[in-house]
Amino acid sequence: MTHTLHRRGDRENLSGDYIVFTMSAKGFNEEGSAEKMKEFLKILLKYHPVNFGDMITGNCYVKSAEEIWHNINTTSIIHAVFTDEVTVSKILQELRARDLGLSVVVTGIHETTEECCQEAGLQKHTVEHSMGIFGDLNRLPEEAVLQLSTMCGHAMVPANLVLRMVREIKKEKKSFQDAALELTKPCHCGIYNPARAEKLLRQLVPLMTYDS
Repeated sequence: MTHTLHRRGDRENLSGDYIVFTMSAKGFNEEGSAEKMKEFLKILLKYHPVNFGDMITGNCYVKSAEEIWHNINTTSIIHAVFTDEVTVSKILQELRARDLGLSVVVTGIHETTEECCQEAGLQKHTVEHSMGIFGDLNRLPEEAVLQLSTMCGHAMVPANLVLRMVREIKKEKKSFQDAALELTKPCHCGIYNPARAEKLLRQLVPLMTYDS
């Protein structure tokens, strides 16, 4: 199970949302993994992610790249977010050539990630799929809000913060880009996609009637 599986949306807006991450397995390849994860992050940064981070230190919108880099250790989980499959395919090709000995997880539309693997000469080991939300669904926020909040798999971006950003945009206190970055910051791991968030806000704000 991965915290990146909870994302909601349609095929169109999820087509610009890909997360690539790695971690070590305790008792298997943990020893020496910190340096390998630093190399992993170095490779990812070459491709200009819209967000990145380590679950230990935080994301690049609240911590510097240098701080994230220096704090990587054997229990880190390194994440980066990208907006197109061509870049993901290139990353996988480079990771395959580098052969760091770490498991790599890619989250995105199944068919697209399959194509990326094939282009890189890789075969998927495991496929995970979220089965959705069970329980009293009437208590959930509306779907457009969930699409923004669920990009943080640890629920650090609450629905009320999304609605607050909507109000501040409507009052012209924040731009769409600034509001998207405000939603990105609480997602500690660095898996929130600010580019997708901005697009979703542009669709959501005209539909909402919050005036106060």
